[in-house]
Amino acid sequence: MAQQAYMTETDNGGSGPERRRDRFRRLMSHLFSGWRGDPGIWRRGMVLAALAVILALVMLLHARIPNRVGNLGSLTETFLPWLGLLIPVLLLSALVRKSATALIALLVPVTVWLNLFGGLLSDKTGSGGDLTVATHNVNADNPDPSGTARDVAASGADVVALEELTATAVPVYERALESTYKYHSVQGTVGLWSKYPMSDVRAVDIKLGWTRAMRATVTTPEGPVAFYVAHLPSVRVKLEAGFTARQRDTSADALGEAIADERLPRKILLGDLNGTMNDRSLNGVTSQMRSTQGAAGNGFGFSWPASFPMARIDQIMVQGIEPVSSWTLPATGSDHLPVAARVNLDTSS
Repeated sequence: MAQQAYMTETDNGGSGPERRRDRFRRLMSHLFSGWRGDPGIWRRGMVLAALAVILALVMLLHARIPNRVGNLGSLTETFLPWLGLLIPVLLLSALVRKSATALIALLVPVTVWLNLFGGLLSDKTGSGGDLTVATHNVNADNPDPSGTARDVAASGADVVALEELTATAVPVYERALESTYKYHSVQGTVGLWSKYPMSDVRAVDIKLGWTRAMRATVTTPEGPVAFYVAHLPSVRVKLEAGFTARQRDTSADALGEAIADERLPRKILLGDLNGTMNDRSLNGVTSQMRSTQGAAGNGFGFSWPASFPMARIDQIMVQGIEPVSSWTLPATGSDHLPVAARVNLDTSS
């Protein structure tokens, strides 16, 4: 009798997964009960429905948001994918309010978000390719430059670009990479390391007054490729000035002009552009090159900040070259994640 009472008490109390399932069922029952026969489901939630439509319009017409006041348009475009997080908030609010109108209105931002970013959710990684490249903003305050260099080299990249190099750290990176990369050049605060011969190396003027961009011809087994390495000026979000990016925008236009003037048909841009592919201010570059992550990546490939990546501002872009795969590398001592890509230089087939 005592054993039977014990078993009954245990069954009624419940715990673990079964108890959590019961709580979930009660929550769902509460959210969906009382919908049938309630005419108020069409009248309630008008404000939520309006917010859903506004959210859809912001995402759909982001290019129309003006930059005249605090570069608000560029700021919105930098974190545009994250606006999708508002959709589940509105969904839960619509369920709590028992509003069919709000639920139907939510289909609009869902459709817009999927149209903008749904393609990034699928894995477009391919196989093959004949050249692997990587780029990394190593951070001027990196506490372990030698370890960072070894980590990037371990990716197997044939060509590596590093940005935010300091005069004191350059010899450390050179020593750490010399056994893997026979050829290299550092111009100002950016550098390029290659397993293949480099020529026609020069700084690229991006209207800063000091060197943060360079160009080099890398002679691969499949022929010459023009490599550009760039670290565009940082942007800041200031209370009194908004999203300050004028210097970044000027440099982006200058970089775009240099790439447009390039005579070699195959071009690769590696670097920290301090902006995403959605940011209209980078159109001088993005309008003529393809992102390897967008074409052959898996997911968004966010690279910054390394502790909790929220945006892909470190880019690998190509022209006259076919991206095969694109990915982020494990964190190093930098506040950025390294990114890498494998490409096919022979696009004749």
